[in-house]
Parts: sequence; structure tokens; C-alpha cells
Amino acid sequence: MQYDPIKRSLGKVFNSTPLLRRLFYRLLDLLLLRSWHIRQELKNLNREGFNPGEIADAGSGFGQYVYYLSNRYPNARITGLDIKQEQVDDCNNFFSSINREDLVSFRYADLTKLEEREEWDLVLSVDVMEHIEDDCTVFRHIYNGLKPGGVLLISTPSDQGGSDVHHEHEASFIDEHVRDGYGVEEIDEKLREAGFSDIQIRYSYGRPGKISWKLSMKYPILLANISKLFLLVLPLYYLIVYPFCYLLNSADVRGKHTTGTGLIVKCTK
Repeated sequence: MQYDPIKRSLGKVFNSTPLLRRLFYRLLDLLLLRSWHIRQELKNLNREGFNPGEIADAGSGFGQYVYYLSNRYPNARITGLDIKQEQVDDCNNFFSSINREDLVSFRYADLTKLEEREEWDLVLSVDVMEHIEDDCTVFRHIYNGLKPGGVLLISTPSDQGGSDVHHEHEASFIDEHVRDGYGVEEIDEKLREAGFSDIQIRYSYGRPGKISWKLSMKYPILLANISKLFLLVLPLYYLIVYPFCYLLNSADVRGKHTTGTGLIVKCTK
């Protein structure tokens, strides 16, 4: 299943005005369980007194996490890095339209070729590493780009059914993924080899999260791939389904899962 064409279609709809773009970001925050987990980790960091001044979103996509970060850290300088120039241009235009271009910027970047040295206090990587074959190189470059004491926060599928893969010969639900998911020991080892310490890894998308993902993401995406006409009835679909997804997402964020289809990773330089 190809995810990028659907994202482009939705982007065209919500990019027509800044108000619709903000609404789009809010909907993504509500729908995407990974966003719930990332926001929770940022809140935890805030309780620990962590207040980053320089932030990078490595694989910034539509810019929804940059928007959230710019609200949470209004004085921070935030850079969105993405390999798709059209998304970089689109995000720069939007953030300029809402007068945030002084502290927020986006630029083209191949994460396997980053050259920054001790520039960032916080780097976010949300559902990006499963798209990159040479992940070890990316981890090394991000490590180099972080200041001492800087934090890397990752959301990525796990090998416990991530990418909706449950058997050895089953294909990923998302065609753009180069790996189905990480094992806990695997990603821990790769991050340690890159130089990171204090690596904390936990499962996300436990039992409640998996149900929510199917209702809020998998089934709508499958139907949209069959016919774009389904996008017209999405508001009614979510009006019925989302109250259940909201409760399931809340339970997933609060719970401690012995397994799950996602991983949340926090590590320090």
C-alpha cells in the first residue's frame, strides 16, 4: 500500500489556507497515536527541566511536529529537515504566512549526509528511520549534530508487528518502508555504537493502540486506496469512530506494554 499519494492528496486539501493547515495539524495530533507518545515524552522532559534552545526535526514531512514544538518552545530555534524539496518549500511558505520564519525554518537534507557539529539540544525523528536503509550512518550524524547532553527522541515501528507485519514472509503495510521494524536490542546496539548513552526504550501501540490504529488509520487508508471518493465520507466515519479511538489512545499512552508494534526511544549524547 502506497501512503505518499494519500498524504499528497490530503495536503492539497488542507494547504489552501493557514486556518485549514492549523486544523490539519490538530487532526493529525488527535489521530496519530505516535504523536500522543511524542508529546508525552516532551512533557516528561519538561518536568525534568529540559528546555532546548536549538531543535531539529529530522524528517519533518508536513511540519506538524515543528508546529507543535514552536508552540511548546516559543523561543527555540527550530529546523525542519526533509529530503523532499516540495515539502520543504511548502512548510517554509506556511510558517512565513503565520509569521514564524524568524525562529522556524525548513531545508532540504539527506540525513545520511548531515554535517552539523554540536548544533542542537533536541532532535526529533518520528517514523523516519524505517524509511532509511543506512540507519547507522544517520544515528552517527545526529549524534555529531547534538550538543553534549542533547537528546534524541525517536518513534519507529517495532519488530513485534510493526508496519502490520506479523509473519516472516508478510509484506509491509506501507510500501515506502525499507524495514518492518526494530528489535529493542537491535536499536539499542546501533545507538550505542553511534555514541549515545542513557538509552531508554519502551513499547508503544500495545493492545489498545493496535485497535485504535486499525480503526483510525489502516481501514481509512485501505479504503482511500480503493477510491479517493472515500475521502469525502471520512468526516462522518471519524465522527462515529474517533470517540473510541480517543479512549484507546489515552489507554495506550498511560499503559506500560510488554510488547507493542511501535517503539519510543529516548537517548542522550
